[in-house]
Amino acid sequence: MEMDLGRIGIWTNQLNGLKAAELRDTLQEIEGLGYGALWQGESATGREALTNAALTLSWTDRIVAATGVASIWARDAAGLASAQRMLCESFPYRFLLGLGVSHEGQITARGHDFDTKPLTAMGHYLRSMDIQPAGVLPHPPAPPPRVLAALGPAMLDLARDHAQGAHPFLVTPEQTKAARDVLGPGRILAPELGVLLETDAEAARTVLRGEIKSRLGYPNYRRSLLNQGFTEADLADGGSDALIDRLFAWGSISDVAQRVEEHIASGADHVALYALRPRSGQVPLEEWRELATII
Repeated sequence: MEMDLGRIGIWTNQLNGLKAAELRDTLQEIEGLGYGALWQGESATGREALTNAALTLSWTDRIVAATGVASIWARDAAGLASAQRMLCESFPYRFLLGLGVSHEGQITARGHDFDTKPLTAMGHYLRSMDIQPAGVLPHPPAPPPRVLAALGPAMLDLARDHAQGAHPFLVTPEQTKAARDVLGPGRILAPELGVLLETDAEAARTVLRGEIKSRLGYPNYRRSLLNQGFTEADLADGGSDALIDRLFAWGSISDVAQRVEEHIASGADHVALYALRPRSGQVPLEEWRELATII
């Protein structure tokens, strides 16, 4: 057996406010819609990633639970390696660990000093995970897989050589092609894609500028977008039309399906759809139901 992500999954940070019973029902509906994987983000104020994954796996039967992504600053490498082994042994081929270096504000909010280069920090963390002895823990049926929130070439190199692939955020199909060129064959490439089912251009771009505004303040995203060919002018005032239109898929279901196919044709194995709504924070059940028609 191998892990089966399917071509299309869901990326979401919109479930944190649900109580346990409501979360269980929502997770089971998502699985019933046919999505291959559910990627859930992590922040200092949301659910802890590994506990959340355990709940997801316990309350579902088939769908892959993926962290999108777990912060390396939220727990030490030994604890994460142990938790990953436990989940992969208990739920074979259904847990995918996505790891990221987070952002300065979120790191300092956890009480850490932001004084280590992200690439250095990630490399040290991965090596520390790898040297942790399994001890008396049962071994999973296959080595526990991990992917990195890799954007730049150096982090993609790390994802190729010390992980099973990459889970990039805020990327164009062209960047997906560049990532595949670095990763080569046989490595997972699962980009996140923000989508909005709104056919009015002005209304759609207004919502999407609201979504991306805070992210444009993060240096790593700005560097990534500039490396993808955008200019400082594209990053100003919430993002140019060109920036919004290439990073996000907005419009009809067929428009979204076309953008998914662009990423697949560019080398993605799997696309994680981040369904957005005019009001942020709402659980987009209606959108997930409609997007399931393109699986």
